[in-house]
Amino acid sequence: MPAVTKPQNQKGDVLVDYEEKVFEDVKAEPGEKALVTFHTVAFEGSIGLVNLLQATRLLRKGFETSVLLYGPGVTLGVQRGFPTLGDEAFPGHQAMNKQIVKFMEEGGKVYACRFALQALYGHGEGALIPGIRPISPLDVLDIVLLHRKANAFILNTWTL
Repeated sequence: MPAVTKPQNQKGDVLVDYEEKVFEDVKAEPGEKALVTFHTVAFEGSIGLVNLLQATRLLRKGFETSVLLYGPGVTLGVQRGFPTLGDEAFPGHQAMNKQIVKFMEEGGKVYACRFALQALYGHGEGALIPGIRPISPLDVLDIVLLHRKANAFILNTWTL
């Protein structure tokens, strides 16, 4: 058996070069828009949280940024908690909710499909995190097309 001679990693060790940035830091030109769509179930993988962080980053880069929650994506926008709404049942339980609130506080817009809310998941508009705008299922395609017409950056988030 080969002997391991490297000392065990210690808290505070640096394992990668986290300071090197390879690409220029792109900022939005005035009036540029971005849309991040979510067709993913909350807590089924990391994509919901990761792309909410990306949406916040786009906002901070100067893009007028919107988030679209449709299909199972509406589950990202409902209030949750246990034993009562707002309570964090375990560390990170409210991470997505908190990120959506932070995104909206910084000027981002969030839209949720009414059809998915009621027909698919049995929620009413009152279940949404305050500040999320419910929209008609007919608006789901139109928000994407409007962003396309505006030459916006569009990041589509899906899980299967």
